Amino acid sequence: LLLPDDIRPQDAAAVLLKGLTAWALLFEVRPLQAGETILVWAPVGGVGSLLVPWAASLGARVIAVTSTEAKAEKARALGASDVIIGYEGVADKVKELTGGRGVDVAYDSVGRISAEESLNSLRPAGWFVTYGNASGPVEPIPPGRLAQGGSLVMTRPTLFHFIPDADSLARGASLLFSALKSGTINADIGQRFPLSEAAKAHEAIESGTTTGATVLVP
Repeated sequence: LLLPDDIRPQDAAAVLLKGLTAWALLFEVRPLQAGETILVWAPVGGVGSLLVPWAASLGARVIAVTSTEAKAEKARALGASDVIIGYEGVADKVKELTGGRGVDVAYDSVGRISAEESLNSLRPAGWFVTYGNASGPVEPIPPGRLAQGGSLVMTRPTLFHFIPDADSLARGASLLFSALKSGTINADIGQRFPLSEAAKAHEAIESGTTTGATVLVP
């Protein structure tokens, strides 16, 4: 993969993996359409912080779910139209915000504790995209549960299934770098460490004191 001349290597390092994940979710797994409403869990996390502004730029209404008011403020700044604080009663709040309809797609990186709320937040024939397990893996969901919820669709995508060759990787990277150059998304580098201090970088991440991306520089 060749970087465009106007993309800084540090920005590419900070955004490439999570940015390609966001690209796959929005353009490949289930292409998002302007005017649709989506639910995004963990909107200020690694992937979520790219998913929210990118989806908003495509014309989607973004309802975000997060845990604190501070994170809610950041989610709004990223482009979320509405923010739900707390993980209880999410589906009821989503239905209130959508006039009882539900969302078209739920992007869920939380996993076990949020799956049922995601399913209950969907409109008929809506998509449950579970792409992370922050709270543990999702419990098995029988097909009948999807039928009961309104002919729902569930998928558990893995990025590398969507970039099986150089052409697909280049296609995804092209859209990602375009979004980065336009300011739709940003690399959000919170801290940089010399490569010789890689151990310190790991310690900082493990301590939970870092913000944004952590980049090692030569």
